[in-house]
Amino acid sequence: MADVGNTRARYRRILRFAGRYMVQAWWYELFLPRLGFGALAARGRARRLQTIARRFHVLAVQYGGLMIKVGQFLSSRLDVLPPEITKELEGLQDEVPPVAFPAIRTLAEAELGVPLGRAFEWVDENPVAAASLGQAHRARLTQADAAETGFADVVIKVQRPGIEAIVDVDLAALRRVAAWLSRVKVVRDHVDLPALLEEFAYTSRQEIDYLHEAQNAERFAADFAGDPRVGVPDVAWERTTRRVLTLEDVTAIKINDVDGLRAAGIDPGHVAIEFADVMFDQLFSNGFFHADPHPGNVFVTPVERGAGEGGKAWKLTFIDFGMMGEVPDGLRHGLQQLVIAVASRNSAKMIESIRAVGVLLPSADTNELERAMTALFARFGGMGFAELQKVDPREFRAFATEFGDVVRSLPFQLPENFLLIIRAVSLTSGMCSSLDPEFNVWDAVEPYADRLLRDERGNVVQAFAREAASTAAVVARLPRRLDDMITRAEDGRLVADAPKLEQRLRRLERMGRRAVSAVLFAALLISGAVLRAEDLFVGTVLMVGSVIPLLHTLFAGFAGRQGPGD
Repeated sequence: MADVGNTRARYRRILRFAGRYMVQAWWYELFLPRLGFGALAARGRARRLQTIARRFHVLAVQYGGLMIKVGQFLSSRLDVLPPEITKELEGLQDEVPPVAFPAIRTLAEAELGVPLGRAFEWVDENPVAAASLGQAHRARLTQADAAETGFADVVIKVQRPGIEAIVDVDLAALRRVAAWLSRVKVVRDHVDLPALLEEFAYTSRQEIDYLHEAQNAERFAADFAGDPRVGVPDVAWERTTRRVLTLEDVTAIKINDVDGLRAAGIDPGHVAIEFADVMFDQLFSNGFFHADPHPGNVFVTPVERGAGEGGKAWKLTFIDFGMMGEVPDGLRHGLQQLVIAVASRNSAKMIESIRAVGVLLPSADTNELERAMTALFARFGGMGFAELQKVDPREFRAFATEFGDVVRSLPFQLPENFLLIIRAVSLTSGMCSSLDPEFNVWDAVEPYADRLLRDERGNVVQAFAREAASTAAVVARLPRRLDDMITRAEDGRLVADAPKLEQRLRRLERMGRRAVSAVLFAALLISGAVLRAEDLFVGTVLMVGSVIPLLHTLFAGFAGRQGPGD
């Protein structure tokens, strides 16, 4: 990595790289087409874009810092960059050499306030992992700390020295590049670069705050408390600061180590199904998800059970909670509807869901997209990864080109947090396919969508039950209230206000009718459900017929409330 003190040279190098290829893009994409050489410029476009991405890859590995994060970030921006670039960058990993241990020791001791020899029984000087923002070393807690935390073996994650200054320099350079690009109309009309950069800056600053990561780990653990499928390392808070994070060592079989899984008696295909299900729970149920579930961040941990419990089992253990995403309630409901639409191959509902989550702008004409989605489901719906590999590449390429042209012609954008959702889903899909080439994502999506539908129906039933209970309570109190009113009339204590009395009588009458409808709905629904097992037709007719009294129960009286005086 470049010398931390040489920040000015780093800043200039990044700007030179960006400026060079911006000029090249202007020459080929704007100037030559105006001279009538558009076909010539288009002929070498794919090769030029691949060259740019390859050279950026080299720059990122050489400089480290945020440059690698930029590559990973851009590789997910399918709405911004062409596939020639995203494909080249999607394999970019933290390919930087480790920092010498003396520098790591100095930073860790300054943060912890004590020598490492007093903070830990021992620390392995060879890193277990080195990344662009920090690196990790195995260690063991002292006996006193181990007794307090309940575990002894730990992994210490330490920031790379000077990384905050490097992040500041990189962000300054990127803001300058974004300002240049924002002056280009074709870019300005399709991409809000300043907002995109601030989204990236926010994510990056969170990732170098280890106190924030520790809190993420505890929140993730709370979401899966009591769930035997998921494990999370505990935090040693006494040995954790903003720049040093100490976690329980939970190293086990890497999730993509197929040979290791089989040697432990674990079926990789079962791991793929479980992993997909756990990720779906994070995205569509919990609303808080691991946005970087690559192979280095997920282990399969064998768990010994008693003889009466089925012998050996396993769980998925997640680490590295620096990059986490949140899905607001409204967006999560939209995503649930999208999953249901995909599972049912319903193109119209899928497009409606995409619009609801804010991806498609209101002005989008979706007729062509719906036609393309219908064709997509008809031709490739239900196919797994292995089946898709058997499709004629020419057919697949032609369809992808046509479908891509339709998508690119639409005004769409990714709402906040959607970038991390796409990243998580892409990594999950790739991981499952690597574990089991026969893995079919439809097999994972369909039962999950079915579960979402059941939950959705359950919520509707619960809402109705609350309404019915409220109505029943009023009806139950009605005879007593009428008796009290008659008694007061006999005693001469009844004061009549004709308009209000008539109004209340009308309301009581409506409540009575709604109560009868509620009872009728329950009777038809329950009898239909019971008879359906014996006589499908009669049971179905009764259940469908129950909708009429249900609608009356829920909506009767609305018109009356709008009248004057109500």
